[in-house]
Amino acid sequence: MKSSIIASAVLALALCLSGCIGAPLALTPTTQKRLQAQAPIRFLLTFDDGPSASGYNNPSRSVVADLANNPVLPGIKAVFFLQTEAARSGGSARGRKTMEREYAAGHILAFHTATAFHTNHRWLNDATLERTLTEGAADIAAITGARPVLVRPPFWNYDKRTFAAYQRHGMHVLLTDLSANDGKIWGFNASPRRRANLYRQLSVVRERIALGELPTVEGVIPVVVTFHDINRYTARHMQEYLQILMDSARVNSLRTAAEPFYTDHGALERAALARTVKDANEPVHLPGVWNWLWDADSH
Repeated sequence: MKSSIIASAVLALALCLSGCIGAPLALTPTTQKRLQAQAPIRFLLTFDDGPSASGYNNPSRSVVADLANNPVLPGIKAVFFLQTEAARSGGSARGRKTMEREYAAGHILAFHTATAFHTNHRWLNDATLERTLTEGAADIAAITGARPVLVRPPFWNYDKRTFAAYQRHGMHVLLTDLSANDGKIWGFNASPRRRANLYRQLSVVRERIALGELPTVEGVIPVVVTFHDINRYTARHMQEYLQILMDSARVNSLRTAAEPFYTDHGALERAALARTVKDANEPVHLPGVWNWLWDADSH
């Protein structure tokens, strides 16, 4: 089982890095008419795998600074899915301090892993999974005063067993609508087709919005976007990414809310919870090859 997952992950990574990004889906008159009956969208930003423990030009701290001060919308709040025990992340003194800064800036601290590495939770036995969930929740509660309510499984991968474990700990699974495909941290981590990638992905999500498949929360439709704050390329281009998202909405004829990103911690949490997976058997829509990857692994 584990070898098949690894092989599939390698294939998925190769496909993601191949640069094969199609054009946005054509906007039909029917879709355009349906969109007119839908609420405007608001981008819900999330960041995986942090915080960075770097002592030099820390990318996580750079992302937090750009969310606070940028020409698109100052004061943006985001969800940070944290590796609370990894030595290069939250398991270091500098990483913990960065988590404290993220929380003080009004962002949501959520759970990703509490293992030494970015480990698929499905690989863990019951006792180890229980221990890591308990430790990770305690790590976050030590900063926020409350246990995390959001979890993003590593590699987006979960099954009935791990899903039930999350639920026992009061954690709700939040996946994503759009991915910047910036998960590669070491080596060549540039994204020369970042704009085409997000244009295309949002055109796919647009079709679901037109059909009323995404919920409206407090007058807007939250569209979940995933980045990696430990990616230095992402950190250097964060302000550009914000503008690309705005341009992606325009290209796809999607109305954005007056505030196109979340600026309030409470509203952000309510929107995130509304977009969580409610049942382990619920069909999900992941960008790129991820749906295919985990469907293939389940057979």
